[in-house]
Amino acid sequence: MSTNQPSTTLRDVIGLDSQPPRLSESVLILIDFQNTYRSGVMALDGAEEALAAGARLLERARAAGTPVVHVINDGGEGTPYDIRAHIGAISDEVAPVDGEAVVVKQFPNSFHLTELEKTLTDLGAAPGSGKDLILGGFMTHMCVNYTAQGAFNLGYRPTVVAEATATRALATPDGGVLPAAGLQAAALTAITDLFGTVVPTVAALPA
Repeated sequence: MSTNQPSTTLRDVIGLDSQPPRLSESVLILIDFQNTYRSGVMALDGAEEALAAGARLLERARAAGTPVVHVINDGGEGTPYDIRAHIGAISDEVAPVDGEAVVVKQFPNSFHLTELEKTLTDLGAAPGSGKDLILGGFMTHMCVNYTAQGAFNLGYRPTVVAEATATRALATPDGGVLPAAGLQAAALTAITDLFGTVVPTVAALPA
């Protein structure tokens, strides 16, 4: 097979629908939009642009009456993920308002040893309920990716909004450097192979 042509996705092979859901018929999950990723050792390429997109996504969700769940990673006191300090707090642009759930996690998969599944069930979005999940946040290759996988494994249909995500450059095993844009594309592409759907922009989500 020519390497210039894409392979058939696993979603297509097993007959899964890849149409994006309606925002008004979904639950929005915002993952780790923490100050952690805006400066310092964990600063991400494109963090500010992704955060601005996340704010637009949140505004649309609130206007549509879509339930919102905020996920935040707690790495403990004195770490870049200290949720008791400004560095680990949810950024003001997407801060929760009264009535919006906040789920604390300690693993990349937001469902692992957290209250997320129970929270979704309480919102009427149990697996198989017909409610889809829309995801945005940080980092694309890590918590967004593994939360999409976790959602898929539980029977949900996750959709990731690409412009509301960001990641960082990493060293490769052979001693090279994988730029953030390359890792971003690889992570989103991996999601579309099986775990979920990816839309490029907030505007691409049907109302």
